Amino acid sequence: MKRANEPGVSEMAQIIESDQNERAKVQSWRLHVLIEAGFPLPLAERLAASEADLHTCVDLKRQGCAPATVADILL
Repeated sequence: MKRANEPGVSEMAQIIESDQNERAKVQSWRLHVLIEAGFPLPLAERLAASEADLHTCVDLKRQGCAPATVADILL
C-alpha cells in the first residue's frame, strides 16, 4: 500500500517524462554549443550525448585541437 506522500503510477510517469524532456533539452543545448564551436555535426552529436565535459571540448577546440582528437581524448 502506498503512503500518502508517495507518488502514484501516473505521477511517476510524469516525473520520468519530465526528466527525459530535461535531458533532451540539455543535450540539444550542448549540441548547439559544440556546433557553434566548430565541431562537425556527427562529432557534436556524439559529444553532446556523452558525459564529456562541454567546457573542455570547447576549450580544446579553441586551443587548436582537431575535433576528432577532442573526441578521441574525451570519449
